Amino acid sequence: MQRHPAPRPDAAPATESALQARYASVRAATVQLTAPLSAEDCALQSMPDASPVKWHLAHSSWFFETFLLVPSLEGYRPFADDFRVLFNSYYQAVGERHPRPERGLLSRPDLATVRAYRSHVDAAMEALLSMPLAAASRALVELGIHHEQQHQELILTDLKHLLSRNPTHPVYRPGWPLQAVRPRARAWHGYPGGIVDIGHAGTAFAFDNEGPRHRVLIEPFELAARPVSHGEFAEFIADGGYRQPALWLSAGFDTVQAQGWEAPLYWTRRDDTWRTFTLHGEVEIDPHAPVCHLSYFEADAYARWAGARLPTEFEWETAASRLAVEGNFVESGALHPVASSGDTRADVPDQMFGDVWEWTSSSYAPYPRYRPAEGAVGEYNGKFMCNQYVLRGGSCASPQSHLRATYRNFFPSDARWQFSGLRLARDV
Repeated sequence: MQRHPAPRPDAAPATESALQARYASVRAATVQLTAPLSAEDCALQSMPDASPVKWHLAHSSWFFETFLLVPSLEGYRPFADDFRVLFNSYYQAVGERHPRPERGLLSRPDLATVRAYRSHVDAAMEALLSMPLAAASRALVELGIHHEQQHQELILTDLKHLLSRNPTHPVYRPGWPLQAVRPRARAWHGYPGGIVDIGHAGTAFAFDNEGPRHRVLIEPFELAARPVSHGEFAEFIADGGYRQPALWLSAGFDTVQAQGWEAPLYWTRRDDTWRTFTLHGEVEIDPHAPVCHLSYFEADAYARWAGARLPTEFEWETAASRLAVEGNFVESGALHPVASSGDTRADVPDQMFGDVWEWTSSSYAPYPRYRPAEGAVGEYNGKFMCNQYVLRGGSCASPQSHLRATYRNFFPSDARWQFSGLRLARDV
């Protein structure tokens, strides 16, 4: 799902020169992700929830054109009038939208035209960023940059699903096997609870759903020192976890039966060995690496089977708030969760950022005093605060500079194609 929440109104926009450098860097990183791909790779759509790479390339450019260049750059001429409809995602205030499930039917414009569109927008943005901008415009540029980083992750997750549908198990980027590591045994970190401050503070960029900052009462709890691993989840499967309705929420077990789930997405059983599809091709699972591609339903069922529970998003943020945003992100090139080396501090949880998005038990809802931003850029935040659960921490496909402890990702409870996993919590 493409989420386009607005920036917080108190965020302090960067200067034009800093924005120009950051804009150029992020836009180049998007193009670099497409380097190994053919035009055919970029055109296909494997399911309604995913989008073609070509569409992501165009939509992220559409954002800058629609919200910045058309209203703010004198004399700007849109690249093509029909792009306003073809590459609009959810902005009803902007106008008509091409149906999401049919994005893979857009053989025209071709990839070369979409790349020309990006160049057209980049040249105009360079001109815009060379001029003094109002604070509101600078904030929109920053929002557009973070929006593009969201689509960088979606390019990888959507592409992975697409390639997985090819029976030849194509490789996006050679590089397997990753370094084998045996992590430390599961341990727990205790937190005393109490009244804690939750939400983004300060003037750095954050989405509006990360605030307002407010107080929450948390009971004493413990949090696992690391995410649940592939090997541990395989034990859940071997114990008949997918066949025990008592472990599942009712809607979850209904989904298991209706969809025929027997393991996480991309897992297959061959010669008594679990294998999984990765962006490096199909490989044996690494039993020590964090398990991924779980729905909320699967994460919740595993936690119940393990005699624990999922943390709330407030517990997760409390544990992560004093940690540096360090870990296995898209910049590492692994493009798959990896086991911790065990060289990290033993007194704090490991792998809180990167590797896998971690499901929480918190429904995606507004914080106290939250108000959606005015205008179209605020349209697709508050509207999604229904039937979604919050994930925290980022993944191996997330850009590092895009993340922070207060970042709230969210997906429906049956979504599995993202790099989503879990970390256990328990009451004290």
